[in-house]
Amino acid sequence: MKKIIIRSLIAIFLLVAAALLILKFVRPQHEISQDSKDRFAENIQISKTFLSHNPEFNQDIVLLADMAIKSRYNRFFVYDVKNNRVLHKGLVAHGKGSNTGTYGELQFSNVEGSNMTSLGNYKVGASYVGRFGKSYKLHGLDPTNDQAFARYVVLHTYTFMPHEEHLVPIINSEGCPMVSQETFKILENIIDNSKKPILLRIYYK
Repeated sequence: MKKIIIRSLIAIFLLVAAALLILKFVRPQHEISQDSKDRFAENIQISKTFLSHNPEFNQDIVLLADMAIKSRYNRFFVYDVKNNRVLHKGLVAHGKGSNTGTYGELQFSNVEGSNMTSLGNYKVGASYVGRFGKSYKLHGLDPTNDQAFARYVVLHTYTFMPHEEHLVPIINSEGCPMVSQETFKILENIIDNSKKPILLRIYYK
């Protein structure tokens, strides 16, 4: 009996040690590839050009989502235009219909019922309380996303949406940019205190 207890304790110790090693060496890492940096810089410039032609928008803050970064990594950014810096970054879900079966490769659609993410510029509209609690209506400003409002594509949070980077892909939405509750609180403070609508830009490769 004593030998069985000792063997069990050794087995438990080895399992705990293995788990700690996995957490130490296989933990998620920020994806900071040159490609993602280049995409970010390019889309910041596109956003700035849009703002320069649309003074009715908030000129200080832009929200960006890079769907070319895998979903388990931070790919949603709150960007300070005037000071040229990222104020916050976090996870954001893409639509379940955007999955292609190839990890990291997505497809996009503007069609109702597709459950896909739509690319392009959005105006963050009024808030309302729906099935996900407080959410923000989104108005697509490009031919690639001009059906967003009709499709009920909105900016919202979800109880089971994680906040920290993951080892595996995160859950999907039905086409909405869905963020964690912690990120949503940050966005809520920014959006609700902005006198002008805020630009959200969702982009890919």
